[in-house]
Amino acid sequence: MKKYMEILKKNAMLIVLVLVYIFFTVLTNGSMFSPLNFNALITQNAYVFILATGMLMCMLTGGNIDLSCGSFVCLLGAAGGIFMVVKEMGVGVSIFLMLLVGVIYGCILGFLVAYVNVPPWIATLAGFLAFRGLGTALLSKNSSTGSISPFPESFIKIFAGNIFETPVGTMNIICLVTGIVASVIVVLINFMGRANKIKKGYEADSMTSVIVKSVLSVAVIMLFAYKLSLSGGIPTVLVWVVAIVLVYSFITSKTTLGRYFYTIGGNREATRLSGIDTKKIMFFAYLNMAVITVITSYVVIAKFQSANSQAGTNYEMDAIAACVVGGVSAYGGAGSVFGMVVGATLIGVINLGMQLKSVDADWVKIVKGLVLLGAVVFDILAAKKNANK
Repeated sequence: MKKYMEILKKNAMLIVLVLVYIFFTVLTNGSMFSPLNFNALITQNAYVFILATGMLMCMLTGGNIDLSCGSFVCLLGAAGGIFMVVKEMGVGVSIFLMLLVGVIYGCILGFLVAYVNVPPWIATLAGFLAFRGLGTALLSKNSSTGSISPFPESFIKIFAGNIFETPVGTMNIICLVTGIVASVIVVLINFMGRANKIKKGYEADSMTSVIVKSVLSVAVIMLFAYKLSLSGGIPTVLVWVVAIVLVYSFITSKTTLGRYFYTIGGNREATRLSGIDTKKIMFFAYLNMAVITVITSYVVIAKFQSANSQAGTNYEMDAIAACVVGGVSAYGGAGSVFGMVVGATLIGVINLGMQLKSVDADWVKIVKGLVLLGAVVFDILAAKKNANK
């Protein structure tokens, strides 16, 4: 019984996600389960998954956050509109210039946080205030309507199109095949991972546990593949999200650099005394966050097909909430990419479910605030319980 209770506690947020999804499916008379809304869950909330990945790396270093990322999305959108639409510089050049702007900001922010010792929340609060104003000013100066459009079709296809697109309602075979291939890869990873742990003498999950996890993973993957195959195909933004999640999952779990982020969050002074350059890690965390924000801006511009002053509003809050709800410690040193994905999906389900029920935006914020508070309280109580053992 104790073993099962541990499993339930370990997967608490995943269980909550399933229950919340079922709740909204019933509440919307099954509309939440339609192919188009499966697609919308990804395309409308891709920004949460991408931004939360960068926020995860910042939070691992000691609960640090970036409050400027949402406003920076607005500024980058304005810059992209000027480059691509007003100046007609071309898609490739514009993408590069936006990335360059992000790298420059990331270097400045990283330097202020790591080497000048400006508290991260103050350094990024300055950006939160300044970038929204600067982005709005640029949009007003270059457009009488306060927004810039239309963006080139080639840019939109890269970040908001479908791969091998087919009419809605028509089965997309390539989408199903992709789901089957992904399922096989996940099953192989699960069983090979267990075999490697046993070979090295580490504690490994039971065969039953691995089989159950594999069956559930395949079921979720094939459900998404089937639904997306009926909604026009694989959204390109899903490819971006999956690629980013896999890369950062590898970094955090398999590389020395990833372990440094955890050790800094656990005990920064001990990490420094062990010979690790903690300043360099902090610098990289915020440079990385700026680059992730640039990628988010590409996705947001392509989704709305325009640059406007409201882009990125409250994005930083959704990213932070996704991390905390997904089990990333508010004090740093603990958390995983998988947990973040669960948290981001829960935020996305709440966003979509309440949108389908036409719930006022203020109530959406209230619900997300309560979910965030509940996750933090759960994290604190769990930590106290473990400390008392």
